[in-house]
Amino acid sequence: MNIADTDERAFEKHIELALIGTTREEREVSGASKNIDGQDPNDNQYYWGQPKDMDNVFALDLRRLWSFLETTQADELAKFKGRNLKEALPKRLSKDIETKGVIDVIRNGLDIDNIHVTLFYPKPSAADSEESHRLYKLNQFSLTRQQTFSITRPGLELDMALFLNGIPLFTFELKNPWTHQTARKDGQKQYMSDERNPRETILKFGRCLAHFTLDKDEVFFTTHLALEKTYFMPFNKGLENGAGAGNPVNPNGFKTFYLWEEVLQKDVLSDILMNYVLFDYGEAKTQKKVPHIMKNAKKLIFPRYHQLEVVNKLTTDVRRKGVGKTYLIQHSAGSGKSNSITWLAYKLIKECPDTMEAIRAKGLDIPLFNSVIIVTDRRLLDKQITDNLKAFGHTQKIIAHANSSAELKTAIENNKRIIITTIQKFPYICDSIKDVSDHNFAILIDEAHSSQSGSAADAMNATTQKQQEEDSEADTEALLMELMLSRKMSTNCSYFAFTATPKKETLERFGVHMPDDTFRPFHLYSMKQAIDEGFILDVLTNYTTYKSYYELIKSIEDNPMYDPVRAQKLLKKAVEREPKTIMAKAEQILAHFDSNLYRNHKLMGKTKAMVVTKDIECAIRYYWALLEVKKEKNLPFGILIAFSGEKQVDGATFTEAGMNGFPETKTPEEFEKDENRILVVANKYLTGFDQPKLAAMYIDKPLAGVLAVQALSRLNRAEPSLGKRSEDLFVLDFFNKVEDIKAAFDPFYTSTTLSEPTDVNVLHELRSTLLSVGVFEQEEIDEFTELYFRGAPADKWVHCIDVASNRFNNEIEWAENGKADFKIKCKQFVKIYSRVAAIMDYEMPEWEKMFWYLRFLIPGLHVDVPGRDDMKDLLDNVDLNTYGLKRTALNQTVQLDDTETVIDPNKPAMAGAGGDEEERDFLEEIIKAFNESHFKGWEATPDDQKAKLISIVTSIAQDDQYKEQVIGNPDPDATETALNSIIDRIIRKKRTGDMSLYKQYQQSEDFKSNLRHVLTRMLNTLDGAPEETLMKDVGFTHTPQESIVPSAVTATTKSIEEGMKTVRTVHKNPVWKNVALAVKQPWASLICSGIKDIENRTWQTDYRGRLYIVASSTNVNSGFDQNMFAPEILKAVEVAVTNGQIADIHTLPQSAVIGYVDIVDCTGEAVDSIWSCGSLAEGNINWKLDNAHVFEQPLLPGFKAKLNLFEIPELD
Repeated sequence: MNIADTDERAFEKHIELALIGTTREEREVSGASKNIDGQDPNDNQYYWGQPKDMDNVFALDLRRLWSFLETTQADELAKFKGRNLKEALPKRLSKDIETKGVIDVIRNGLDIDNIHVTLFYPKPSAADSEESHRLYKLNQFSLTRQQTFSITRPGLELDMALFLNGIPLFTFELKNPWTHQTARKDGQKQYMSDERNPRETILKFGRCLAHFTLDKDEVFFTTHLALEKTYFMPFNKGLENGAGAGNPVNPNGFKTFYLWEEVLQKDVLSDILMNYVLFDYGEAKTQKKVPHIMKNAKKLIFPRYHQLEVVNKLTTDVRRKGVGKTYLIQHSAGSGKSNSITWLAYKLIKECPDTMEAIRAKGLDIPLFNSVIIVTDRRLLDKQITDNLKAFGHTQKIIAHANSSAELKTAIENNKRIIITTIQKFPYICDSIKDVSDHNFAILIDEAHSSQSGSAADAMNATTQKQQEEDSEADTEALLMELMLSRKMSTNCSYFAFTATPKKETLERFGVHMPDDTFRPFHLYSMKQAIDEGFILDVLTNYTTYKSYYELIKSIEDNPMYDPVRAQKLLKKAVEREPKTIMAKAEQILAHFDSNLYRNHKLMGKTKAMVVTKDIECAIRYYWALLEVKKEKNLPFGILIAFSGEKQVDGATFTEAGMNGFPETKTPEEFEKDENRILVVANKYLTGFDQPKLAAMYIDKPLAGVLAVQALSRLNRAEPSLGKRSEDLFVLDFFNKVEDIKAAFDPFYTSTTLSEPTDVNVLHELRSTLLSVGVFEQEEIDEFTELYFRGAPADKWVHCIDVASNRFNNEIEWAENGKADFKIKCKQFVKIYSRVAAIMDYEMPEWEKMFWYLRFLIPGLHVDVPGRDDMKDLLDNVDLNTYGLKRTALNQTVQLDDTETVIDPNKPAMAGAGGDEEERDFLEEIIKAFNESHFKGWEATPDDQKAKLISIVTSIAQDDQYKEQVIGNPDPDATETALNSIIDRIIRKKRTGDMSLYKQYQQSEDFKSNLRHVLTRMLNTLDGAPEETLMKDVGFTHTPQESIVPSAVTATTKSIEEGMKTVRTVHKNPVWKNVALAVKQPWASLICSGIKDIENRTWQTDYRGRLYIVASSTNVNSGFDQNMFAPEILKAVEVAVTNGQIADIHTLPQSAVIGYVDIVDCTGEAVDSIWSCGSLAEGNINWKLDNAHVFEQPLLPGFKAKLNLFEIPELD
């Protein structure tokens, strides 16, 4: 029986066979290996090489080099006047590659003395000469297995090396997962080892284009070998429908087949050489021009698989179909979109049609497009693309920027091949463009959703249409038809829309219309794949949410009436702007940032954060509050603010520049500085802002859909140089729920499909309804459009509008809400038609006429909103009494759906104003409803809460069961059970005095848990303290986030950290001897063995010095439930047991003094230790321990421990 060959060598043979047509083993058997110079591969095959043919000093395959030169340029070689061309040329060629890089030499050839030799003949187009086709076929692509390369260690071999005319392009290391050797791990490790030292000529930066490691499942590559600092990128296709990284199953072979069957095919590789690979010389960053030589090169840019695939698929489709098609490219952040757009633009200006059947083809040797127009909503991308294009050279001849209508017109008329502008500029420069319909344009749109819904898109289309002269004899219907066509995709344009988050309208406008009537992207690189591949981070790894609680009181004796719905909205808006509210959140923000990120030196001490607010007023108030807390806490970092325009707050006018102290154009530059760490924003920098040091976002703004994804994606930029990981990111959200954020991200996590086209029939209903009311007649619309579209002055057609607005405002007797209903329907018609006109495959002149008529009519339709003036005094009649925050999710990982998302189109229905009579309630009822909605809890004043808490604690302390079962009980589990039972009983006993407390305690588990926590802390600090100290010691004046008591009860502005440090100090002046602490096993033994160097408590102590450790009577979780602990902790316990540092968990000593340690510090900051449970902001104190010692035999067996710190006199 023949067993299949599955070793690494078999994988090599498989690839060699695909590229060459034979294997080395076959040639050795047949004797063909002795006839290396007799090779005659066909057009699709490589030459095979021998390791000895490469000169290791020059890193050139001399056999293939001279074979190519002598076959193609013998006459030029014969002209050489120098000495010994065989020696001089390899030396000169190697030096040129060393100086300029391999790609420059391949593209531009080599000058040596009096001759010039071409080193590569590019792939010609179909219309190029027969001679160019002949020369292209004479290029010699070759593959050598077991290529030796080292000058000092001649036994080292590369699995494979690929050459072009003797010049190395790629090296390969192959691995075999069936023997537990993978490219991801072992292949990368091999390239990072000293055996692949970049000092070797072939491995030097710039000598090869890339170094690949692959196995049957995955491919990775690097362009720059740097030993252990080498950075590899995946070169994988990704799973079907964007379901993640890796490669899909190949029913016909290996998953990685595409590398040798597609990418390394001669035509594709030639395309990569001429149109993709480039060096980055750092000019974009430094803004300085430098010589393009290797010593100035910062990196070599080589396309990832999806970039290569999308550009090739797009250009292939264009060559075959011609002009006038639309393409939607759904590429996530981290896809390298600016490079993809650059490569596509550069290739499109050269693409000629495959046949004359292609739409608007002018000749097989004439490029399809006169110009490529790149429209972006990111000004930074405008510059990125320009910088990338500069790398191809001659940019002054082909590139133009359009900053005005005159510049765009000049660029088109001068046949500039690539024109770059922004969506902000584009609508303003459209009107001056005339007579360009004889040109073909490729329009590349970045973040298409922002520029392709409404008037901006219509203006873009109109720009590229030929505008007819306004001939007085022209037919009005023809002018109208042309205007409708200008809303549609121009037939002389192809549209390429790039977006990470396609909206419904974008999918329908640009997507591929499938036979099943769905719309899909033309190409996909999903968010999930980008995260899996490490190009962006998962911003939803640590998501924390808070819910706000409010209590309002009436500030006047009267009890006026208001519209309850509008009043509730106004009250909510007002309380969110209250200084108390914002101050409480500002304290939480700075406590979190300072303890979790800044003092933890996240991102190598460079971490930054963004505070996202609802509007400019909120941003300004947040900025003030954060500065106040910063000053009070003496925090060492700066805070900046960003918003557009100017804003009046409290009677003064503010601007971003005035508040920051520098021009707003400098904000990104100033925020980059180390001293500035927090940026407060209001609708600014939420899209397109690239700051890789951002690691935290604090949100107090409703986020949904695309905006939520774009805003949170400010955190996702990977930065390997800072060690930035997904687990380093934090989001603290005061406004949105986890479910809301999940709903926003899910549609864009993998692939997005629109289920069906939009139903536009609602426009028929709206038009019929509007015409039936009698505000205007169709004849008046016709008269208006006849005059307006012929360019008549406004005084000739304004009466058509005025007559209708007069009927609406003065003549018609309207039913309840009739005027509002009519105006709403007018606005709805305009909104719906402006969106669907561009995607309809037919024209509706009557709709177009009504659209333009209503645009002029709507501003003149006056509707009084009932009760609007009544709301003016509402806020003067209400005060915010208390405010509290409750954490509802802590560092939660939001799990997204990794299946395809199918979304339904907008299904517009006729809208209208409600017909019900306005509802009005008394102010007391409105406040009661508001409090029930936003502060569901204990119905008591702050003073009553304080008094009742003290009363409950006093009753517990005097309770016999408490004295017998809690005080002195060494078993914390038994203590907790007993104490909870006592609390339940006493609250039940006191229910007649406060039924609201009893109901809340019985009905809300959160309330019950928080109240028990507060009471337990109060009992721990009793110790004879007076009432005010007692209340302070449990944080009542500034309750931690988990407390039931609102933080603003006494209007204090103390920070959580300050309050907790004061509050939780149990022993302020310890003078005890033989101080001890009870700890459960196995923690007790781990502490005394010196393994566990951090102990976690919820309270702080000033005690420093020796601390005896008493092993409690029970293990952790009454049996050490391993599901409760992190893997690294479980591993530490396992290692300690295995190494004999502690006994088996179930045989560890209990109820005895087993050793001691020294308390050396007590901090509320997070500590870099697996034993740390977080920071003060999360309710934890970390005790740092040292000088551990374990007794040979436990002391005082059967000892009953106490709570907190206590003395053990018996140790004397």
